[in-house]
Amino acid sequence: MSAGPAAKTDTTWFTEARFGLFIHWGLYALPARHEWVKFNERLTDEAYQPYFDHFDPDLYDPVQWARDAKAAGMRYAILTSKHHEGFCLWDTKLSPYKATMTPAKRDLLAEWVEAFRAEGLKIGFYHSVIDWRHDQYPVDAIHPRRDDEAFREAAQDRDIALYREYLYGQVRELLTTYGTIDVMWFDFSHAEKDHTAWESDQLVSMVRQLQPGILINDRLDYPAGADFVTPEQYQPKEWPTRDGERVVWEACQTLNGSWGYDRDNLDWKPPSMLVKTLIDSVSKGGNLLLNVGPTGRGEFEPRARQTLAEIGEWTHLHGRAIYGATASDLIPPPDCRYTKRGDRLYLHIFSWPMRHLHLEGLGGKVAYAQLLHDASEIRRIESDPDGPAQNTTMSGEAGVLTLELPIQAPDVLVPVIELFLKQ
Repeated sequence: MSAGPAAKTDTTWFTEARFGLFIHWGLYALPARHEWVKFNERLTDEAYQPYFDHFDPDLYDPVQWARDAKAAGMRYAILTSKHHEGFCLWDTKLSPYKATMTPAKRDLLAEWVEAFRAEGLKIGFYHSVIDWRHDQYPVDAIHPRRDDEAFREAAQDRDIALYREYLYGQVRELLTTYGTIDVMWFDFSHAEKDHTAWESDQLVSMVRQLQPGILINDRLDYPAGADFVTPEQYQPKEWPTRDGERVVWEACQTLNGSWGYDRDNLDWKPPSMLVKTLIDSVSKGGNLLLNVGPTGRGEFEPRARQTLAEIGEWTHLHGRAIYGATASDLIPPPDCRYTKRGDRLYLHIFSWPMRHLHLEGLGGKVAYAQLLHDASEIRRIESDPDGPAQNTTMSGEAGVLTLELPIQAPDVLVPVIELFLKQ
């Protein structure tokens, strides 16, 4: 469903997929100091120009990127066609500020689309509606030259309508050049540039006309045009709602706090934390879009690849607790999460307990229980939901199912117990 009155597109594939790859890649990979480096350091276009002049990703191999994503268990991917810096990864006809005019001399987006489609992944484009390079984009509070009074004075006659024509033209190129596009991930509106700046209703209408099956996110400040919402770098407390209705949603998260390649950022999240983030999202009816920032030479750095590989080992064994799964109305034990798919309930154990887990409301409702990674049985100690507990030392009260667990936790990032519910 959308964040407005009704969903614009069927979101079934999206809520089945549950896990996607986000890729932030642009000129900011060369300074390697965060994708907002131009803003953070108040760089002029001239100071930023060396990154354009030396952008030469000679090790770029989107086939390997796609294989890494698929091996991690990801089902779709979103790549930055253009970030706020204004640099375009494709051979746009509307600007010379593009990959084909750098030493790369390639339409990097075209190669990416082909590689990811070949691996069977759905694809989408992140596209910033902000553009710090365009000569008609008005200077605002998040522009790199915001504190340069002379520059602001010279730019006071910039025409947002002319910039909007450019924005629409580039979106039209993206949606008519590369075949079927599954997601359009816009970024972002803010206090000085809301839906009126982009004429978001018209932009959404054009996107849907060009790609009738596409999904659109919620960052155009136009809730009626959004198919899903996108909490960034945090996990919602519960399934997000709009006007009292649960919405389709996707958490976007980083490996280390930066979206673009950030050489000196060592705040890497362990794979176990990232798997828990994926589980937490699905347990609240949502997706996880996990980001990698490739290097200036076009590679996923080794630690990113290792993290994806470890996540992939987990999803290989536990995928049926994630793909097509959603929230359960039951309350899990402390430091656990439930996901549910059909007649199976999945108990994700974030902290291994002292021998027993007590499951409220499941007494008499479970036909069989097993650890998901190896299908080894988990013993159940039942209490009678309609009468006195059969084993009060273990169950404590009617309606509670007690699981007897091994002393040692399984050697997986997050153990999962698969509960087969009685029909």
